Amino acid sequence: MTDSELDAIRAKRLVELQQQQQQQQAGSNKNIQSSPEEKQQQQEDMRNTMLSSLLTQEARARLNMIALTKPEKGRMIEDILIQNARRGAFGGRKVKTINGKTNMID
Repeated sequence: MTDSELDAIRAKRLVELQQQQQQQQAGSNKNIQSSPEEKQQQQEDMRNTMLSSLLTQEARARLNMIALTKPEKGRMIEDILIQNARRGAFGGRKVKTINGKTNMID
């Protein structure tokens, strides 16, 4: 191969890399500009995932019943549980709620 052939190959590869970089930047801009509905849906999914990992099935069912009858009270309880979990108040244990009392289980 001659120097001119190598230069042509390098130039072609450089153009390909620049195009790939532009495509990646365009893709990341789309992620940044996601709609508020998508962001809210992602937050709700994260919230539900956290609550599912925190609560037993019985506690989750009871919380859902509270949220159906009194949505603002259900949301308040969820907020309190999530805040306490973030502070480490549960120590990695699940929450089991029976008759208004909160117990921890492993």
